[in-house]
Amino acid sequence: MSSTTSDHPVPAAAGAAPPGPILEVRGIQKTFNAGTDHEVTAIRDISFTVEKGEFVCVVGPSGAGKTTLLRAIAGLAAPSRGSTVFEGQVLSDVPQKLGLVFQDYGRSLYPWFTNGRNVALPLAARGVPKAARATRVAEVLAAVGLGHVERQYPWELSGGMQQRVAIARALSYRPELLLMDEPFASVDAQTRFDLEDLILRVRRDLGVTVVLVTHDIDEAIYLSDRIVVLSASPSVVREIVDVPLGPERTQSETRASTAFVELRQHLLALVMPKGERP
Repeated sequence: MSSTTSDHPVPAAAGAAPPGPILEVRGIQKTFNAGTDHEVTAIRDISFTVEKGEFVCVVGPSGAGKTTLLRAIAGLAAPSRGSTVFEGQVLSDVPQKLGLVFQDYGRSLYPWFTNGRNVALPLAARGVPKAARATRVAEVLAAVGLGHVERQYPWELSGGMQQRVAIARALSYRPELLLMDEPFASVDAQTRFDLEDLILRVRRDLGVTVVLVTHDIDEAIYLSDRIVVLSASPSVVREIVDVPLGPERTQSETRASTAFVELRQHLLALVMPKGERP
């Protein structure tokens, strides 16, 4: 992963996979209330790239604009400056090959629909035939360990299980890139560990690329191949940190390793520099 400067990607040949990274964030800036007395720049000049199959976490101080950045990357909110390039194309809207998972699973699922119907919603919107939808729903619910809840409703499930349903829905249309905004922040510690291991398994089995925003440094280390560390707002990339922990990770052994502890100390120093600590 490296910074980029050009805003003009070379188009890929028809039918060919575009060369280079799957995602390029190029000089993203987001300013609110521009031109008024209340103008605030939340993020400025943020650039990094993500390779296909990579797991990248974004961390930073509270209020650093991590969610604002993710929304700009996803095409949900237009940046004030800069661009996002996904598979060689500059984004102006949410692309079909992109999946989104948010923190508030309770608001993202329709309580009057069964879990299976919730998962099937994006498939129906894309015109997937009913029989194919049923097969896909069964596949992704099984992939997140919930093959038995298809006919139940979200309100019959625990918070962690509801978030699994939300993840299954994001995976149902086979995205190339999964963007996740604090997806495990609203669950207890044990459920968080279970969901972390689930998303690592899904990433491995399905080959999906993941960009995950989190305030939890330990979570970022455990999950990612690289970590993008943001400064305080107006945010810039303070450092991009490699995570050399290997593909096989366990909650008990990985978190107790010397490499993990050293990475935590380094990241804490980046997120909370001495001169900026309260």
